[in-house]
Order: sequence, then C-alpha cells, then structure tokens
Amino acid sequence: MDATVRTVPDDTACFALWDKFDMLPNIRRHSLLVAHIATTLARRAAEIGIAVNVEEVRASGLLHDIAKTYCVRHGGSHAQVGASWVVSETGNQTIAQGVLLHVWWPWIVPQGSEICTLPFFVLYADKRVRHDTCVTLQTRYDDLLDRYGLTQESRQSIDLSYQQGKKIERALEAQLELSLHENSFDCGRMVS
Repeated sequence: MDATVRTVPDDTACFALWDKFDMLPNIRRHSLLVAHIATTLARRAAEIGIAVNVEEVRASGLLHDIAKTYCVRHGGSHAQVGASWVVSETGNQTIAQGVLLHVWWPWIVPQGSEICTLPFFVLYADKRVRHDTCVTLQTRYDDLLDRYGLTQESRQSIDLSYQQGKKIERALEAQLELSLHENSFDCGRMVS
C-alpha cells in the first residue's frame, strides 16, 4: 500500500465506531454538530484555495469524543484514549491528531494559513458547541466556569483555554475571511 494513501472513514464507518465504543446519545449529538462546524470551516478553506482534506476533517470531528463515554465511566484522558483508538481502528494518524488536540493546542497558535489545518478546525468547532447547541465562545466558557470552575486553579485553566480559543478564532477569521464570533454555521437557529 502507498504510504501517502490514508483511509478516511465515511459517516457510516464513524457511526459504526460510535456503536463499537458505546458512545452515549448526547455525545453523538454533540459530535455531529462539531463535525458540521469543522467541515464548514474546512470547506471554506478549500474554496479560497487552501489545501485541506475536508473528509478527514469531518471524520475527526465525528470521532473527536469517541472515548468520552469510556473515560467518563473509567477515567483517563478522552483525547489521548480516543486518538489511540482512532489510529488503531483507521490507521489514519491525521484524523487521530484532531482527536488528540481537540481539547488544548500545546504550542503557540500559528498565524497565517497554518491555522487552516485539521486540528484547529476540530478544536475550534468543539469550543463552539455546548452540548448540542452552537454558541459563542463566551457562552461556552461561561458554562464551563459554572460547572467546573470550583477552584482558583480550575478557573485559571478554563480562562487559559478561553484565551486560546479567542486567538484561534481571530486567526481563522483572518484566513477564512469570515466573521466567526456569532456565526451560527447554519445550525438551524441563531447562536444563543
């Protein structure tokens, strides 16, 4: 097999993995919306001439929380466990990269066209979806603070993630020539 050819699971194959790993219904709904937003961003990048594999972005969005149910029940990092499952099941390390990095980007956020890559589309999309509703970053992080901001340390961590989300949003806006802050991504209702 040519090393440059990567298997990209379609929606049906991703849904089969949801079943295999017993993904809860609420996480399925969340993942569908994350995949929709990430795919919308990737399509826009492709439209303006940025090289992006839209099918890989969609698959990564659908699979980004593949291990969430397992980790809620048994502990562990759902991003790390999920990435390893995706590599094992698909052999596609690019899709797994989006799963691994959808919670936090551990390096400097790039400016320019480097922001228009799979991990940033999935990471940003995930930050715009509260449960199964498209919301602004502020609304999403206010919810996280309410639910998880029980200590000074957790509030600081949530704030750092919010600040990173804003940097990614601004960088994506500049490259995609779109206003993303209150974009509803055609989710059937206005951003709440």
